[in-house]
Amino acid sequence: MKKLFFLICCLPTLTAFTQTTTTQQYKTDFDYFWNTINDNYSYFSKKNIDWNSLRPIYQLQIDTVTTRNSFVHILEKAMNELYDHHCSLNTNTPTSSRLVPTSADMWASYRDNKPIIDEVRIGMGAEKVGIRAGMEVVAIDDVKIAEAILSYLPHSNTQEARNFALRLALAGNHSNKRKITLKTTTGLHDFFPDQDGMLLEHIEYPAMLQSSTINGIGYIKVNNFLYDNQLISKFDSVLNASLQKKALIIDLRETASGGNTSVARAILGRFIAKEQFYQKHELYAEEKETGIKRSWVEIVSPRGITYTRPVVILANHWTGSISEGITIAFDGMKRATVIGTELARLNGAVESFKMPNTKIGFNISTERLYHINGMPRELYKPTIIVPIAKQKTGEDLILQTAINFLKQKSK
Repeated sequence: MKKLFFLICCLPTLTAFTQTTTTQQYKTDFDYFWNTINDNYSYFSKKNIDWNSLRPIYQLQIDTVTTRNSFVHILEKAMNELYDHHCSLNTNTPTSSRLVPTSADMWASYRDNKPIIDEVRIGMGAEKVGIRAGMEVVAIDDVKIAEAILSYLPHSNTQEARNFALRLALAGNHSNKRKITLKTTTGLHDFFPDQDGMLLEHIEYPAMLQSSTINGIGYIKVNNFLYDNQLISKFDSVLNASLQKKALIIDLRETASGGNTSVARAILGRFIAKEQFYQKHELYAEEKETGIKRSWVEIVSPRGITYTRPVVILANHWTGSISEGITIAFDGMKRATVIGTELARLNGAVESFKMPNTKIGFNISTERLYHINGMPRELYKPTIIVPIAKQKTGEDLILQTAINFLKQKSK
């Protein structure tokens, strides 16, 4: 009887998720999706995209769509035309691509027309099976890489578009374990980053942040919780216990999913004694509608006891979105030295929208963001670039570079 009761209680919920959506409703939602991007996406000007010329290609598919999964698949293909890792749907199917960088364990790009692993995420499957920066991608699931990226390629044939497709192909999907064939210094080898399970679907952290002391230097690792206001009090507690440390390292290398500016300003406010500008914004939609550019500079205010000693920020390709904002703010306010690799280079600030019928949400970049010196945020590079390809197995070259830097600074 208990099992029967459970099934009956679940029926209303099940019905709500399986109600029929008509082809006309899919078409209405697609129109909303397309027009919203057209009117609000803020990075068309820097990309080789003729957005409206692409519409008929997808409209033909929408005209015959009958299932939610097929609709999602079409939306994903259309979203890929932006070749922008900061734009995504809030839903997926089992065969949808994992999000990059949030659910990716490798970062790669084409160099001299060769697909090269730029960096491997610490502690994830790719690192565990021996994939290292500098290796060349030959095939994915026995499909040569030139063919493997085709389903992710937008119509714009640019270097950035090819890099985007390469990263999605390497990230894989939510249901199939990957086989990656790489060219190493000892020849071709196959790697199986999901051999211990689909870890990227179940990323877990021991705490919101972790702290320790290294040679008298305070170390705070912020995990992927910059969206949670509870992080503020936890950060305060750790920092208050570190006020007498001779220097501080803040590790933002596992903050790929972004967050909110309240958390960002709360962290930044602990390192300044007076109000400062930390980031510039531009709103594209208003400029598109009126022809008049709207821009403003955001201020961060001091908060609590100010930490005044040297600070280093650790950053890499999994330092994404709001953590990129924190990084450029520390740099712009001259309160930290940034050490690491290139960041995720995510475009601008995202805004969320929801389709009227299917209620599928999507996120697109609607504001351009800048370092206070005028540099687009996505072009920022650390003050000290670490040659991560030289990192040895078991070594954390970025952290060691930071420690050595602070030792020299204290002499």
